[in-house]
Amino acid sequence: MSDVSAPVIALAHRFADELPEMAVAWSAADVAAPRLLVLNEPLAAELGLDPEWLRTDDGLRFLTGNALPDGAKPVAQAYAGHQFGGYSPRLGDGRALLLGELGGRDLHLKGSGRTPFARGGDGLAAVGPMLREYVISEAMHALGIPTTRSLAVIATGKSIVRENLAPGAILVRVAASHLRVGSFQFARATGDDELLRRLAGHAIARHYPQVDGPLGLYRAVVGAQAELIARWMLTGFIHGVMNTDNMTISGETIDYGPCAFMDAFDPATVFSSIDEGGRYAYGNQPGIAQWNLARLAEALLPLFDDDQEQAIGRATEALSEFRGRYAAATLTGFRAKLGLTERDVDDAALTSLTEDLLALLKAGGVDFTSFFRDLARGSEGDGELADWIKRWRALGPDHEAMNRVNPLYIPRNHLVEEALAAATDGDLEPLHRLLDAITSPFDERPGLDRFTEPGPPDFGTYRTFCGT
Repeated sequence: MSDVSAPVIALAHRFADELPEMAVAWSAADVAAPRLLVLNEPLAAELGLDPEWLRTDDGLRFLTGNALPDGAKPVAQAYAGHQFGGYSPRLGDGRALLLGELGGRDLHLKGSGRTPFARGGDGLAAVGPMLREYVISEAMHALGIPTTRSLAVIATGKSIVRENLAPGAILVRVAASHLRVGSFQFARATGDDELLRRLAGHAIARHYPQVDGPLGLYRAVVGAQAELIARWMLTGFIHGVMNTDNMTISGETIDYGPCAFMDAFDPATVFSSIDEGGRYAYGNQPGIAQWNLARLAEALLPLFDDDQEQAIGRATEALSEFRGRYAAATLTGFRAKLGLTERDVDDAALTSLTEDLLALLKAGGVDFTSFFRDLARGSEGDGELADWIKRWRALGPDHEAMNRVNPLYIPRNHLVEEALAAATDGDLEPLHRLLDAITSPFDERPGLDRFTEPGPPDFGTYRTFCGT
C-alpha cells in the first residue's frame, strides 16, 4: 500500500471564507493509530478519491483530518437550535469538523475531538453509533431518500467513556452542505441582518440557484422538506431527534442518532431513549417538520420585508404550502407502493384506500415493510384486510412495479444491533453482510431470507441511544 502515490486534493472553503462569523478555525485531534473499519469505495470514486490510497497510512491521516492538503481551512460550524422544543442559542459542532468542500460537497468529521462548542462533552464518538450512521445513511441512499452519505468509519485505537468503556471512532461524512435551520437561527440571534443576508445568499448559491431571493429560498426549503418527510413516512423511517439543528436547508436527512425503521405499523412508535414524551414519534414527523420550518421563517423574517406584518404574511403563505406538497408526495408514493396509476384510481379514491389500509395495518400490528412485498406476491390476508385486498386487486395493480419501489431489505433493528455489537468486539463480517443486503434493497437474492424478517419475539422492546 505504501507504493500508492498520493493524489492531488484541493479542499475548497467557501463556508469559512463567506461566513467567518459562523466558523471557528480548528484542527482535528491527533489519531496515533487509525484503523479503517469500513470504506465506501463507490462514494470515494464519486468524490475523485482513490480508494486504494485512502487505505494507506497517508490516506487515513487525511480522512482523520490529521494531514490535510495545503490551503485547507478546517472549521467548527456555529448554529443554534430548538432541542425538544427548547431553544439553545449556541450549539455548533461540539465534536465535529468541516474539513472543506470536495467536488461541491462538504467533507465532514464526527468524533474528531473537542471544539469550542463542545459544551462539556469529550468531543469523541464510539464505534457503534458511528457505524449505525454509516449503515442507516447508506440504506437511505439506496432507498432513494435524500441523505448525507458516509465515506468511512475509522477506529481511533482509544477507549471512550459512555455507559461503559467503548472503542472510539471517527465518521467521515459527505453532504451537499451542513447548513441547518439552526444556522439561520444563529445568524438571526446575532442581530446582524447583513450576516443573515449573506447566509441566505450562500444557501441559494449552493442549493437553489434558480430561486429569487430569500423568500424563494424559504419556499424551496419548505418543498424539499415536505417531500423528504413524505419519503421517510413511506418507508417507516423514524429519525428520533428532529431538532431544528438537525434539519438541513438542502433537504437531506442528517444526524443519524437514535434513528430506526419501524417494524409493526403504529404511528405512535418511538425508539429514542431520550424522547420520553414521544415528541418525535413516527406519526408526529410531518407536524414537527412544519413546526421547524416555522422557526426557519421566524429567523428569515427581516429578509422577507422591511414591514414585519408584511413579512409575517409572506412567511405564513409560504409555510402553508407544506401540507399540500407533503400530501401530494405521500399520495404519489402510495400510488407507486400499491402499483397503481392515475388511470386506475383518482386521488380521492386513493386517499380513502390508503387511509383504510393504514388503519388495518395498525389494528393488526402488521409489518410495514414486508406487507407490500407480500401483497405483490399475492397475499390473501385475513378478515377485513382480506376484504381490502380484494378491493385493491380489482383496480388491476402492477405487481412488478410494486417490487421496484417497495424494499425487501431494510436495516432491521435486531440485525443492526447484531452487526454493531459484533463490530464493537472486532468482528466486521455481520456488518458487511448487512450492508450487502440493504444497499441493494429491492432485488431478491438467495441466502438473504433472514434480512427480510422482523425481530424475533425475544428481541423485546427496542430502544436507541444518541451515542453522544
